Amino acid sequence: MKKYASLLIAASVTVALGGCASTASDTNTQTKSTSAQVEQSTVMPVVALPENSLTATGEITLKQIMADPQWIGALPTNMGWSVNSDKIVFEREREDSALSDVYIADVSSPENAVKAPLSDLHKYRFDERVVRNDGVVAYSFEDSVYVQFTNGDTVQLTRGGNTLSSLSFMTDGRLMAFSGSKVVAINLENGSREELLRWEFADKPEAVKPAEDYIAEEQQTLIQYIVLQRKNRQDRQNAIDELAKANNSVAPTPFYFEKSHRLAGISVSPKGNFAVIATTENKATRDDSDIMPHYIQEDSRIAAKPVRQRVADAEPVNHELWLLNLETGEKSELKYFNLPGYNDDVLANVKTENAKANGETYEVNRLPRPITLLQSWYWTKPSIRWHKNGEAVAIMLEAWDNKDRWIATVDLASKTLENQHRLHDDAWVNYRFNAFDWLNNSETLYYQSEHSGYAHLYIQKPGEAPVALTSGNYIVDDLTLTSDDSHIYFKANMEHPGLYEIYRADLSDNTIDTMTDLNGITDYVLSPDENHLLLSHSKVNKPAELFVKSATPDETAKQITNSTSEAFNALPWAVPQIVAIESSHTDAPIYARVYLPENYDSSTPNKAVVFNHGAGYLQNAHMGWSGYFREYMFHSMLVQQGYVVMDMDYRASAGYGRDWRTAIYRQMGTPEVQDLRDGVNYLVNNANVDRNRIGTYGGSYGGFLTFMSMFTAPDLFAAGAALRPVTDWAHYNTPYTANILNTPSIDPIAYERSSPIYFAEGLKKPLLINAPMVDDNVFFHDTVRLVQRLIELEKENFETAIYPVEPHGFVQPSSWLDEYRRIYKLFEENL
Repeated sequence: MKKYASLLIAASVTVALGGCASTASDTNTQTKSTSAQVEQSTVMPVVALPENSLTATGEITLKQIMADPQWIGALPTNMGWSVNSDKIVFEREREDSALSDVYIADVSSPENAVKAPLSDLHKYRFDERVVRNDGVVAYSFEDSVYVQFTNGDTVQLTRGGNTLSSLSFMTDGRLMAFSGSKVVAINLENGSREELLRWEFADKPEAVKPAEDYIAEEQQTLIQYIVLQRKNRQDRQNAIDELAKANNSVAPTPFYFEKSHRLAGISVSPKGNFAVIATTENKATRDDSDIMPHYIQEDSRIAAKPVRQRVADAEPVNHELWLLNLETGEKSELKYFNLPGYNDDVLANVKTENAKANGETYEVNRLPRPITLLQSWYWTKPSIRWHKNGEAVAIMLEAWDNKDRWIATVDLASKTLENQHRLHDDAWVNYRFNAFDWLNNSETLYYQSEHSGYAHLYIQKPGEAPVALTSGNYIVDDLTLTSDDSHIYFKANMEHPGLYEIYRADLSDNTIDTMTDLNGITDYVLSPDENHLLLSHSKVNKPAELFVKSATPDETAKQITNSTSEAFNALPWAVPQIVAIESSHTDAPIYARVYLPENYDSSTPNKAVVFNHGAGYLQNAHMGWSGYFREYMFHSMLVQQGYVVMDMDYRASAGYGRDWRTAIYRQMGTPEVQDLRDGVNYLVNNANVDRNRIGTYGGSYGGFLTFMSMFTAPDLFAAGAALRPVTDWAHYNTPYTANILNTPSIDPIAYERSSPIYFAEGLKKPLLINAPMVDDNVFFHDTVRLVQRLIELEKENFETAIYPVEPHGFVQPSSWLDEYRRIYKLFEENL
């Protein structure tokens, strides 16, 4: 093992990080903790191996690790707090079931968790929870809304009926909620309910309509019967309007919008006097041909399942933004003209390049760009935010071309948008890191922005310059503002790209408190009373367990669950080392997990496997338990059998800032394969690996990357396995793909440069393709088209395995086992 002495620098159980922190030169942020600002360092922490990896002698088998993951233990999930903060709440999967049970524990004795009675579940679980200034709480659970008063009484406000959602409190103390196409206000003291707003997508009714043509005008003038009928209808309508103005018994008149449109977003001022609403054309997002056959059905017939549209069929989307005066009934469109860059031709260079390739010339245009409320699969909160005082509103907007994001406020008097922050990216604006809102007690915005190159936290008074609360080569995420505006809690990888702890920004002096020092991956939920942090923490070889601590910087977190089974604990799980590989194409290092074999023989070069993580924008070379836990266990098995394994965060991976993320813009598969080559060279030069005995595999984006390496760099790997792989990006979804490659109609060069199907001629080494058939993420169609291409190219060294009942993420243990037996066999036969 002396050969590897220099490699035993890892990320796991007892990480010593003092040597990797250096103080950043940025002076925007003072720090109470010396670790609050650091540059991304290439110095790696020294780690002691866990005892069980040195002493356990059990054999890791495919049969075991691909079994139903319940064998690992009853792991805690979905952590949270009870409605009144007195209980810790989490879930555990039932034994031999796909269902989970809710567990609760007292904060005073958190290790003594018990199963929550179903009759009281509404006290511990909630879908929404809002607090009035005087401490009254309203929350929803299942089909009901509850109100908890300050004297401890809880009242069930609704049970069934029209669902109330988007709960909030108004400035006059009433509870505001959405109910269908209405917004209502409920007086909690007497139960009275008022309709504040109703909207309809229809033509506005008219008592008498103007004549449409000459003969109609003749009729309405000459025939007195018609004249009388029109007068009577107008009189009745006038009477109704007068009654509505004079008497509160009549609900307000609905706001009418173009009948071919639909609702895209809405928010009402806590004062109940204004609303902002976004509408968009109500057009289909998929075609009748967007289907997926499902062959295994109870009736033995074939079911045609509807699936998403392909990015090749995507059309621009635009939202119309309206300011509604609920007191006067006035409706005013909020134009985008005040947004800087609203009509920039941001894709001019791309269009010019593609036009030139077709022998054409492109002329720059300055037409308004399609703009929408910011929408993302990582985005769950509304993009229209009113301040609690009801007098200010902020809106987060994005360009449909993915190059701009704006935070704008609304001047209610002039009915115009006022830009506060523009985030522009020549590649694409990150679909994460978009949290924004108002401070509770002042008209000050706080938000995330990646404009410095890393996602950081800012506060900004409208009309003034933003103030950075964090800065440095790390990312900040998962923001929680305290009710008194004293702190914003967040999660960050300050000390090392693969180590995430919890911090908080002190808004009184713009300093940073370090809240946890657990060395791994840590997530948190602040208790509703803001007195405690519930933590989920994992190590590289230990699944996440729950910890709790007070919301003060100095107290140590206490572990409250210990969930892994004896069977799991008995096996010798490998402890990968986090290494920083020198890049031949960038100044930044490439971080990777390296697993070393237990039975090293210095006289014989090793065989190796390189794993390619999925999702593209995902981080896996970190110090916590991986979402790829089966792959982690598979790697431990390979290590036990003498393999070296590498798991690389190639360019495009998350956790390393904007430039690392956008390196793949318009060239997916090129920077990543360059990084894989650097990784292979590292293994050859530092881990005694035989260059001719290295295999690769991965799923989804990792399957795509396996294809690109096998097709475009056939000398790199001796064999490869592509699982649920993308073969042609024109067939993938719009939200993800259009960010990176624009759309095929605009940028076909990028798609042809980035899609494996165009490079299949390059296959020279053995290739295994594993494809689930009911995958509504990466369609089975992707594999079918590539296989046909390989057949037409007369390739002989590939095999395909299909999985008839599996979606993108396999479910059946038998499928997992079959898949990994094939992968293992591929490596055993070719490495």
